[in-house]
Amino acid sequence: MITGIKGTRLRRAAAVAVTTGAMLATGALTAAPAQAATAPSIAAKGGYVMNNATGKSLYTKAADTRRSTGSTTKIMTALVVLKQPKLNLDSKVTIQKAYSDYIVDNNWASNASLIVGDKVTVRQLLYGLMLPSGCDAAYALADKFGSGSTRAARVKSFIGKMNTTAKDLGLKNTHFDSFDGIGKGANYSTPRDLTKLASSAMKNSMFRTVVKTKKYTAKTTTKSGGTRTMAPWENTNPLLSSYSGAIGVKTGSGPEAGFCLVFAATRNGKTVIGTVLASTDKTARKTDATKLMNYGFAK
Repeated sequence: MITGIKGTRLRRAAAVAVTTGAMLATGALTAAPAQAATAPSIAAKGGYVMNNATGKSLYTKAADTRRSTGSTTKIMTALVVLKQPKLNLDSKVTIQKAYSDYIVDNNWASNASLIVGDKVTVRQLLYGLMLPSGCDAAYALADKFGSGSTRAARVKSFIGKMNTTAKDLGLKNTHFDSFDGIGKGANYSTPRDLTKLASSAMKNSMFRTVVKTKKYTAKTTTKSGGTRTMAPWENTNPLLSSYSGAIGVKTGSGPEAGFCLVFAATRNGKTVIGTVLASTDKTARKTDATKLMNYGFAK
């Protein structure tokens, strides 16, 4: 027989054990549900995030509303170049005066400061296109990879390839009327479509290498046959220096587009990829993208 304080404690412990066992048997005792991540509020008018491996949507805000895309257009420019059959990245393109005139005519659009007469490789032009967002590099690539006997015809042909590629990728709310995002009123896409475009482009190893590069210095061949070391091209994507795991992709901005950013990051083997369109300024688009990536990883 158990007596005293010790006996009382043992009887209480036995009672608790019996009660707990009964609750487990009837299912009355269950684990508390995990706290669900709260969808963030963003300044951008449109946003979208998906799991890059599965294509599962993780966040949407006006994800299928068509908007001007600014220089995020250059993702398609690069993809069309990289899809060219028998592409030689080391083939050279001579920089034409028309490319630099285009920059001036468009109020000194973002450029790679290419020098007329220099011979620049396709590889270098891709870096000039995607890091400093060079509209001159975009023009050079469109002229190089379009078809036709005149520059205007070649550019038109290249833009046609951009739209054909969009159709092939099932981007139903996307259309291009320029090679760089300086459109004529019919250059648009959506957060969902741009994310799908970027996801497709990221399957190309050269594209992945370019868009995660923070700084690149090109050594070009001058008209006289010498070597010119260009000023370093720095990537306009601020996430590469501020967000752990960031791997790309492209900024964009403009009077109609506002401030845009297509972004991607990988953590613990999971890649999230997404887009914000029409944010209010550079700081806001970075904050928007950061919020959406954090949310995507939390999901």
